Amino acid sequence: MFSRPSICGNLSKLCRNGTATATATATPAAANSALALCTARGYHEVVGDIICPSQVRGIDHIRDPRLNKGLAFTLEERQVLGIHGLQPARFKTQEEQLQLCKIAVNRYTEPLNKYLYLSDLHDRNERLFFRFLSENIEDLMPIVYTPTVGLACQRFGLIYRRPHGLFVTFNDRGHIFDVMKNWPEPNVRAICVTDGERILGLGDLGACGMGIPVGKLALYTALAGIKPHQCLPIVVDVGTNNIDLLEDPLYVGLRQKRVVGREYDDFIDEFMEAVVKRYGQNTLIQFEDFGNHNAFRFLDKYRNTYCTFNDDIQGTAAVAVAGLYASKRITGKSFKDYTFLFAGAGEAAIGIADLVVKAMVAEGVSIEEAYSKIYMVDIDGLLTTTRKVGSLDGHKVNYAKNHEPMADLEEIVTAIKPNVLIGASACAGLFTPKILRTMADNNDRPVVFALSNPTSKAECTAEEAYQNTDARVIFSSGSPFPPVKMGDKTYYPGQGNNAYIFPGVGLGVICTGTHHIPDEMFLIAAQELANFVEPSDIERGSLYPPLQSIRDVSMNIAIGVTKCAYDNGLASTYPEPQDKRKWLEDQLYNFNYETSMPVTWTWPRMPYIKTRDESPLIAAIK
Repeated sequence: MFSRPSICGNLSKLCRNGTATATATATPAAANSALALCTARGYHEVVGDIICPSQVRGIDHIRDPRLNKGLAFTLEERQVLGIHGLQPARFKTQEEQLQLCKIAVNRYTEPLNKYLYLSDLHDRNERLFFRFLSENIEDLMPIVYTPTVGLACQRFGLIYRRPHGLFVTFNDRGHIFDVMKNWPEPNVRAICVTDGERILGLGDLGACGMGIPVGKLALYTALAGIKPHQCLPIVVDVGTNNIDLLEDPLYVGLRQKRVVGREYDDFIDEFMEAVVKRYGQNTLIQFEDFGNHNAFRFLDKYRNTYCTFNDDIQGTAAVAVAGLYASKRITGKSFKDYTFLFAGAGEAAIGIADLVVKAMVAEGVSIEEAYSKIYMVDIDGLLTTTRKVGSLDGHKVNYAKNHEPMADLEEIVTAIKPNVLIGASACAGLFTPKILRTMADNNDRPVVFALSNPTSKAECTAEEAYQNTDARVIFSSGSPFPPVKMGDKTYYPGQGNNAYIFPGVGLGVICTGTHHIPDEMFLIAAQELANFVEPSDIERGSLYPPLQSIRDVSMNIAIGVTKCAYDNGLASTYPEPQDKRKWLEDQLYNFNYETSMPVTWTWPRMPYIKTRDESPLIAAIK
């Protein structure tokens, strides 16, 4: 979605080479025709953030979304650039354009139409798009991110218009670096990659999952000020096991079953190596929406050799733990006083549980006691060492208890008596009224997080949580829910949105040139986010600050990550800045228009020096 057209500026070089050949072998008329074809290029696409004035023509300022300002070009700019008359006589400020954007997007009633409008806006005016998004994040977040991005992925074959990122297919194995070279930006610092196997709670969407990395990286810019040219969305297309997509005539990906096993692993290895070869060892690679069976494998495999993290595991963990930090202000308890029950044992649940363990250890709890406080349920029931069904593969084994096997969640809640119930199951309605009432019976202030996305997959709604706990619940969700009115009070449930976390982490990592990302950085991010929660937020029912404050949250997280990088010898940008906030702010993207006029300056008058008389040069060759 949100990226400019990928039009390669090397076309003119190919034309010039072709012209040289044609001139030597063809008639003068043919040569002149070829020359005219070469010089009639469309426009020079700007790359990076340093513009070479001699390579940009006046018309490029209208055609290139990075340069275009619409009707905000001044009269002088229009005349000097040679675009006067190509636009109507009206002059508009960026503020006036923002008002028009708001009117335009609100004309649409369907979220997908709003999504398409924003996509078009970005494709024609980059700065206006990002300023509009950053200043209206509460209204537009559900459009560019969950839940609408899920619908956009499902309809991707229908709404696809132009390149929005890079597609690397399994058929490109052995040539992934050659594909990477085709992306026109030379200074990519952050990559978000998915193989589309587990898009939100929607399942295997294959190449249609491109909407996820595109949306994530749009938030990198809007919420943390990371320059858009430094961001690259990628889909590694290895096929799909979704039969509906394979039979869909509109599907745009490889029409084959997913590649698995050694071939798949070798393909991902080649991809990682190609990223480093193209953009350097410190390029941030964010894994997004990989299947559970691959997500942890790749995180464990690459975390100490590449600059990488998995947002579904670590980003979700950080935002959830931030909510748990905030909940302690209400319950008056510490983590060691909590008993946790996770409904779901996938990458999100395991990631949260692992970070909760680290948070308890940071509070002085032994790691053995920390693990003992956490119970987990998967599709086969409670994770126990004695159950006969279901596997305990990977990280699950850390949370298996010496307990009698139990399969029914209502019975498990009754038996375990958790203080905190966290849903990451993608099973809608899993938290039944009886479960919620049991939580209320066992706790003065039960903590219930229904984190599954999109909204249709949530374990319970906010209204159900409040109604079945006499409004005593401390509630958070993964997708937004409307306010809930109980008696004379209205509650505004907070959304545990990963967007509070990953942009700030990304900014700190990119600016410091961090080469590996430890879990400590995500615990720092959780603490910084929790510190932003005001008593007024808690009073209205939210464990998170308003979405409008995310840019400030991101900066504080980036500062914490920056300190961590230098303290632990992970940074590669030196010398270490003393004023880290100012240093970070100096590297942020400018959402406002800049002058389109070339920079001019004066020279001092040259001093007078008398010159000698001219005399002819005599060159005698004998």
